[in-house]
Amino acid sequence: MRVVSGIYKRRRFDVPRTFKARPTTDFAKENIFNVLANYIDFEDEITALDLFAGTGSISIELVSRGCDKVISVEKEPAHYAFICKVMQEVKTDKCIPVRGDAFKYINSGREQFDFIFADPPYDLKDLEIIPDIIFKNNLLKDDGLLVLEHGKSNNFESNPHFLERRVYGSVNFSIFSKQGAEQTND
Repeated sequence: MRVVSGIYKRRRFDVPRTFKARPTTDFAKENIFNVLANYIDFEDEITALDLFAGTGSISIELVSRGCDKVISVEKEPAHYAFICKVMQEVKTDKCIPVRGDAFKYINSGREQFDFIFADPPYDLKDLEIIPDIIFKNNLLKDDGLLVLEHGKSNNFESNPHFLERRVYGSVNFSIFSKQGAEQTND
């Protein structure tokens, strides 16, 4: 796992081979963050939520790029421990790992975020309702963005909050905002 940009740029962390997580590829991560740079300045006291954090690849990227606070939610004990280890290694207090279920977190959370990244298993039964839960519970600030990583079989274009879809190899990202497509038509 490699950090693409920011203060930890080019740092590498060896993910144990026993992990079941499918980390976002460096290629896809670099490209989606290039797109996101047009929407959001990560160095501007941004709060972020990384759901289904897995190896913490996105969390460390967000911290590296200057996010003020990143909450990483991961259910798998070994993955959670790995995220904690990575954050200790870089000596940051900007990331708060939470060991727990992402659905329980977004259903009970009351904090709003500037940026939410969700990378659930592509075959997750309720993957399609993640954006609906986030918007129903008002977890995104008015100018905030939600990025959902998913497989090619998912299509969110009819969601009222949908902004755009980006595809990098087998990795698909759908981007959402409170205003949806209206935001790009202003």
